[in-house]
Amino acid sequence: MTTTLAHQFEQYGAWRTGVLSALAEFQSCLQQFDLYDAQAEERAQRIQNVLKSDRLKVAFIAEFSRGKSELINAIFFADYGRRILPSSAGRTTMCPTELRCDEQEAPCIRLLPIETRLQDASTADFLEAGAAAGHWHTVPLDPSSPEGMLSAFQHVVETIRVTRPVAESLGLYHEDDPDAAYAVDADGMVEISRWRHAVINFPHPLLRQGLVILDTPGLNAIGTEPELTLRLIPDAHVVVFVLSADAGVTKSDLELWRSHVGAGHRKGCLAVLNKIDGLWDPLRSTEQTEQEIARQVSSSAQVLGIDEARVYPVSAQKGLVAKVTRDDMLLARSGIPRFEQVLSEQLIPQRREIAAEQVERSVEEMARGAQQLLQGRRRDIVEQLFELRGLRGKNHAMVKHMLLRVQSEKEEFEQSIAKFQALRIVFGRHSAEIIRSLQLRDVRAIMRGAREQMKERFFSRGLRDEMELLFERLGTLVEEANARIVELHQLIDGMYRRFNAEHGFTLPAPIQFLTARYAGELRDILALTHSHFGAVSMLTRSRPQLVQGAFAAIASRVLDVFRDLNRDIEVWLKSVMTPLEAQVREHQKQLRRRVDSIERIHEATDTLENRIAQLEEVLNGLDERSGRIAYFARHVPRPEAENASSVRAA
Repeated sequence: MTTTLAHQFEQYGAWRTGVLSALAEFQSCLQQFDLYDAQAEERAQRIQNVLKSDRLKVAFIAEFSRGKSELINAIFFADYGRRILPSSAGRTTMCPTELRCDEQEAPCIRLLPIETRLQDASTADFLEAGAAAGHWHTVPLDPSSPEGMLSAFQHVVETIRVTRPVAESLGLYHEDDPDAAYAVDADGMVEISRWRHAVINFPHPLLRQGLVILDTPGLNAIGTEPELTLRLIPDAHVVVFVLSADAGVTKSDLELWRSHVGAGHRKGCLAVLNKIDGLWDPLRSTEQTEQEIARQVSSSAQVLGIDEARVYPVSAQKGLVAKVTRDDMLLARSGIPRFEQVLSEQLIPQRREIAAEQVERSVEEMARGAQQLLQGRRRDIVEQLFELRGLRGKNHAMVKHMLLRVQSEKEEFEQSIAKFQALRIVFGRHSAEIIRSLQLRDVRAIMRGAREQMKERFFSRGLRDEMELLFERLGTLVEEANARIVELHQLIDGMYRRFNAEHGFTLPAPIQFLTARYAGELRDILALTHSHFGAVSMLTRSRPQLVQGAFAAIASRVLDVFRDLNRDIEVWLKSVMTPLEAQVREHQKQLRRRVDSIERIHEATDTLENRIAQLEEVLNGLDERSGRIAYFARHVPRPEAENASSVRAA
């Protein structure tokens, strides 16, 4: 295992563990102070989900015979002392292959049969359904046996021979494709991958830390599986595009680079010039060899249209050999260590920063809610102290007068609560309308109707127009929901202002929910869709299969967007009312305590000075609690080693 990547992942894993530990202490602190409400629970759960389900995805993309699988072996599996992923001359990766670790499941390889392409479902749909649905073929994996693993991994590259009509029905052959003749053997059969998708669940240390590796097939296979273009590659945090030094940048390389890697314009895109050992010549000096490699790097960068600094020359085969034989000189010459360092710098620190920002935002919200409750308690106790200190030296009649006044204030607040409950009913009705307007069943119905329309389109221009009409309808759903959300926010804002004015609350204005991000994601999907239909020749696949396969992937992404939108709106609807509800409950409790306190003094069951002393002690305790909450808010998102011990000692 690469030392650089392992060290970076260990640090990232230690940070996540530290955050979860500090968060648990923060939760315990809030519970101890009676400040842990439903909103704090939801935000803590959000942090835990972000950290426990965090995945760092690296996609390796190349035409066949570029040494892509060997590069993955050299970087991630050299510790096993041999190749794990099949790597040999010619085409090895026949279907998209994901390597990940799910500790809830036994080590295995799950294989999705190629025949599932005939069904109206994307790979993501089959993944969501799981192995229990019966679509997947499962091969057990024994991590303790390198030979057994190598044998199991051979299943990924299995092929089958089918007739041309069968291959065409699967979208893997079209007679008008100029390359189709090369796919047909002497018996008129077409060799295709046996599997549509492979998921390898493997307890590798880096995979356990959340790394996901995507090994993709070449251009033709990518073109026939729209899931790659529309979901898997765009979702990767880093894309590694592999070239071969002995071939340079070929026409198919360039097409793959432009159509599926975005010509390197996306963030986290690295180009690797592999097989530089083919340029090592014992009859040349080291300087001459390095100059030749530099010329190849410069030429490749020029053709790809990127800076030379973004092209990394390596020899994956020599790097793997060097790691297995512990040859440090050969390893350095292979260029693998430098590329590993760049890969780790691209992948982990940026991802940690994003996760830290999400954690920090949620912790700040938790702390803000707790501080608001403490502020309400402090205000009520100060009012009680003002009242009780005013009773010093007063007679029994004055105490009774004070009691009547506080009881009247309590009754007035009870009336406000009744109005508040009426407004809550209105809020609930508006909330239900918003949720109803974005139901997934309606989105699915729109997608089904659009799919049927597109099946009638025979030209890419018509498909493009239908796609734009579809996304216009989807965008309208979001816009209409946004209008309802704005109206609801105005209602909530009025409620906050009223209680602040009438009862001395100091609650900040509620946060407004914004739908711009989800509308932007829909626009991004549309752009990917146009790119996909523009990049895939209409001659390479039968048109119905083109529409069906691509549309299933598009529908899956669209449903994900609306699923996220629904979830986030529901979270907002719950959280936006929680501060006011919590403040109302807290104020109600404090009013009852004030009435009880004065009643006890009036009935001479408690002395005035004792009660004042008790409240002063509580007030001092609130200041100490506020300080502890502020401390946790600063240190939970970034629990450095010295901070973790400080939090425990606080």
